[in-house]
Amino acid sequence: MKFEAPVAVTEIAAFIGAELVGNSQLMATGLNEIHKVTPGDISFVDFEKYYNASLQSAATIIIINKKVECPEGKALLVLEDPFSAYVKLVNRFRPFEPASKAVSDSAVIGEGTIVQPNVFIGNHVRIGRNCLIHPNVTIYDHAVIGDNVIIHAGTVLGADAFYFKKRADREVIYDKLASCGRVIIEDDVEIGAGCTIDKGVSGDTIIGRGTKLDNMIHIGHGTVIGKNCLIAAQVGIAGKAHIEDNVILWGQVGVNKDLTIGKGAVVLAQSGVPGSLEGGKVYFGYPAEVASEKKRELGWVKRIPEIWEKVKSL
Repeated sequence: MKFEAPVAVTEIAAFIGAELVGNSQLMATGLNEIHKVTPGDISFVDFEKYYNASLQSAATIIIINKKVECPEGKALLVLEDPFSAYVKLVNRFRPFEPASKAVSDSAVIGEGTIVQPNVFIGNHVRIGRNCLIHPNVTIYDHAVIGDNVIIHAGTVLGADAFYFKKRADREVIYDKLASCGRVIIEDDVEIGAGCTIDKGVSGDTIIGRGTKLDNMIHIGHGTVIGKNCLIAAQVGIAGKAHIEDNVILWGQVGVNKDLTIGKGAVVLAQSGVPGSLEGGKVYFGYPAEVASEKKRELGWVKRIPEIWEKVKSL
């Protein structure tokens, strides 16, 4: 998420109650997770094993729970609970705006777009030309939708990321990481009925141009799907996955977080994808493997009783 105007690091430090270490002249331009940061961004880290990755990232300002050596040209904001400090910043710079009507006055809707009854369009949403939004679609704040997009009934764009921090010493043990990212739907996309596409924690969940989604699909926060993909019913994609161009995911495929499925890959129905897959191949099973090899393996599995009987008779 980018700020409307740069904010002095000294102001950020005072607001969250942090000790400022390093360059006190910096200006913050946005908030971001470590895998999305760009120069000027504020990020946070609260596990020592991630310190080095955070300190060496593109982030200019790092909220951290231990005083360490500050990289040249950067600033550290040191305090006990970086997670809560980050949430406090999200709530300041992108606070929740209650809706007063079904289609916000701040929404921009392009020429030729049809919005059917009972659609909710939130604050600061942008929708392009010649789109068709079917009944009972919900579009949360700050979503961006291109031209010639079709969204079928009951779909939800922009629900919060499923991201929580465990606090084991309390009765209610999960703290929510507030989401300030967006959903971006590029031109010529079609989204089926009853789909849910979560916004990024701080960056964007993106559906690339020409991609087509069937009904009842879930896409997690910060996932990026390329151009001209086909995704069949009941597919679930966890957060921060990267699905490259021309990928096909058939029905009920499950995709883990933080992985890449390469360009032109095809994953057959009911397969599970726990790790990255190369492009240009057909995959099947759990864990998903090259389909011809997996089917040969299953053929041998079916023969185990027969082979066992032969072994016993030796």
